[in-house]
Amino acid sequence: MHTVAIQRRRHGAVTLLLVAAAVVLLSAAAQTAAAHRPRGCGVTSKYVRKHQTGTSMFVSWVTVEAEGNSTVLYGLAADKLDLAAEGTITRYTYYNYTSGYIHHATLTNLQHGTRYHYAVGVGVGDTVRAFWFTTPPAPGPDVPLRLGLIGDLGQTADSNSTLAHYESHQGDAVLFVGDLSYADKHPLHDNNRWDTWGRFAERSVAYQPWVWTTGNHEVDFAPELGELAPFKPFTHRYPTPWKASQSSEPYWYSVKLGPAHIIVLSSYSAFGKYTPQYKWVEAELKRVDREVTPWLFISTHVPWYNSNNFHYMEGEPMRAQLEKMAVDARVDAVFAGHVHAYERTHRYSNIKYNVTDGKCTPIADRRAPVYVVIGDGGNVEGLADELTWPQPAYSAFREYSFGHAVLDIKNRTHAYYAWYRNHDGNKVTADTMWFTNRYHMPNHDDSMTMITAKAAC
Repeated sequence: MHTVAIQRRRHGAVTLLLVAAAVVLLSAAAQTAAAHRPRGCGVTSKYVRKHQTGTSMFVSWVTVEAEGNSTVLYGLAADKLDLAAEGTITRYTYYNYTSGYIHHATLTNLQHGTRYHYAVGVGVGDTVRAFWFTTPPAPGPDVPLRLGLIGDLGQTADSNSTLAHYESHQGDAVLFVGDLSYADKHPLHDNNRWDTWGRFAERSVAYQPWVWTTGNHEVDFAPELGELAPFKPFTHRYPTPWKASQSSEPYWYSVKLGPAHIIVLSSYSAFGKYTPQYKWVEAELKRVDREVTPWLFISTHVPWYNSNNFHYMEGEPMRAQLEKMAVDARVDAVFAGHVHAYERTHRYSNIKYNVTDGKCTPIADRRAPVYVVIGDGGNVEGLADELTWPQPAYSAFREYSFGHAVLDIKNRTHAYYAWYRNHDGNKVTADTMWFTNRYHMPNHDDSMTMITAKAAC
């Protein structure tokens, strides 16, 4: 049920978000040792329980004036919430701001592809609010999945248009490529903006999983304010399934949603060779089972390929470190934000270059991912309207407009992609293509399936 405004003011605004969790922490710690049989002893089995991906969800909310109750009631019907999850409470201070009481609870033992109803604020005298979500489909090669793609959203009139347009055909989950509230664009990193962004986005994030990528506006490193801990507001508010992903930090992790294995990277954490993030990516790519999850995606904030003068070449350090891994692993697409515009590339790579051979021009490569820049959610900084000319050969389509995209995975071989422009209050289809899977169709030239007309060069 929904509460009236006066109740929300009295008991504290309850803002909610959901984030897809690959697996609960208990099942993430599975380990094994080689089977051995000392004399007179039994057999130690090599069997290790497989990760039950998508069987847990984080639910998070904020109460302003009092702690309230951290229990979440949930179940298969709105009038039968017969399961309960006990949450935890955290708070933080940022310069002259003190957060409300931030609650996190993990709902476990969920079934795939199932609608669950849940309620928070269930203590005596608290405001009870009820919602529902549908869990992602089970991993499988031919399981359909619709994935929303949004980045650099902010909380402006354009942000509202983007979210409304996505809601008109929303998917099973959203892959968010970074930059949420833009609190740091306001005086003293006004953290009240984190609260207002939570209330703004609640209409979607309380009802379906959002997979979070950290951007530069989540760093919130401000030594001039005495704030030296990076990502402080983000980490207090938005949990990620990093432990379940065998990661060492919350900012890089993976999730499996139906036929998709999504690897989330952190542009603002160390990624050079031998660093924890580099070594994790190296190991995670080896764990991908393309027979079960044939579609392999990477999400990062700073784009590796970008022909806009805004943030031009900022992604080069990470590209130089990780692009060959992505090409060798036959990653299907790399999604990024940061640049407040839209761009999609052909399949190109630049992995032959070293400082002596001079081969520093990206070349067509069917093994390579498609690179999508979708930092066009509607943020307060406005559009990035300075394109480089001439348009590079790797760039298939680019435009500085606000919008969002949706990827419809049909089966193990084909996925339909569309970018929707915000135009005069309407959702307009501006760029589309059919992706063919790099694992099952590695030599297929899916650039020939692009529906968007390309002008003669």
